[in-house]
Amino acid sequence: MTPFLTASLNVPHGFFTREGGVSTGSFASLNCSFSGGDDPNLVHENRARAAAAIGLRAEYLLGLKQVHGLDVITVTEPWGTGQGPSADAMVTAEPELALGVITADCAPVLFADSAGKVIGAAHAGWRGALAGVLEATIRAMQALGAGHITAVIGPCIHQPSYEVAADLRGAILARNPADSRFFSLGRPGHWQFDLPGYCAARLAQIDIQAQVMPDDTCADPARFFSHRRRILLREAAIGHQISVIKL
Repeated sequence: MTPFLTASLNVPHGFFTREGGVSTGSFASLNCSFSGGDDPNLVHENRARAAAAIGLRAEYLLGLKQVHGLDVITVTEPWGTGQGPSADAMVTAEPELALGVITADCAPVLFADSAGKVIGAAHAGWRGALAGVLEATIRAMQALGAGHITAVIGPCIHQPSYEVAADLRGAILARNPADSRFFSLGRPGHWQFDLPGYCAARLAQIDIQAQVMPDDTCADPARFFSHRRRILLREAAIGHQISVIKL
């Protein structure tokens, strides 16, 4: 059985780790991204394993070409594996479909309404979170009739691992200077940014309660892929984990 983490959502979901797949080398083992240079046949098998663990067929596990923006797709029918549109979030009210987001330090955010009739999934790096991808996902769910919505911010890079420079901090503070609370001092000219805390606060501003999972992708090489860790270790390539939700 392919392992995955769960949280306080009332519908089937899973935050998958890098464990339980068939990829090798720097992609070992449950790499679910087609864009990193892994063998596509192995990625197909990994995604099929993730789908089976959640209880569905692989062709109903949908993904996007993620671009760090704020576009949200309302999904009504499946598309081919690897053929998703360019966007960073999806919502659906179709019970036979599952929504998947790929991450390797960015925050995977899964959403469900209290009636279990509408779900959403968002990829939130700092650019997408700043632009408003989480709020856009909520609006798209509400357009489908969602009532009370809860969210879970899954495994991502956490503040102790996320050193940033003045350009990122300046972009965040240009929107709201009060968001300086999500930065702690680091090396001269650098800060440590609390990405999951920032995402949770953005959701709290629109009355959406979000659970933050404690797992730091950069600090846990045994369980998670990490783009920041790849840069620090000068690795050639890495895989990406997947987070999935379905009605």
